[in-house]
Amino acid sequence: MLPSLFISHGSPMLALTPTPAHHFLRELGQTLRPKAVVVVSAHWETPHLQVSSSVKPVTIHDFGGFPDALFAVQYPAPGNPELAQRLAKQLGATPVERGLDHGAWVPLSLMYPDADVPVVSLSLPSRWSNTELIALGEQLAMLRQEDILVVGSGSLTHNLYELQPQGRQLCRVG
Repeated sequence: MLPSLFISHGSPMLALTPTPAHHFLRELGQTLRPKAVVVVSAHWETPHLQVSSSVKPVTIHDFGGFPDALFAVQYPAPGNPELAQRLAKQLGATPVERGLDHGAWVPLSLMYPDADVPVVSLSLPSRWSNTELIALGEQLAMLRQEDILVVGSGSLTHNLYELQPQGRQLCRVG
């Protein structure tokens, strides 16, 4: 049975900078070979639960002020619409077309650099209580028995948008 992971992905530069965390994620991906990944990123908050049902999720560069080399990174992992629809039904989530934000693609690009593991993203429902979030985690735990890796990605600080001047673009898609 696969574990569930919480990954503090830190700066998006983790994708390009050979730090101890970068190397750790590379090695971790060699030991864990799931059928699919379900990721909840701190960079996709919605009032209610949503699930990405994209066949080919685009790479979202949801940050600013970094080198062009980071914006050139693409992570073309496939989606898994069947798993997304199943999760939508089981969890009461709304299916949407959405790409992979850097909370998803940065760690996964290190773990699975060939982008050969399907990825389904779940939003972080910002209006849910702690009890509801714990129940969501308990429902997702069953995926581990199916060789589906459940990943929570984030850290304590993810409100950097609020610190930016109005009108500054922090997101590039594709």
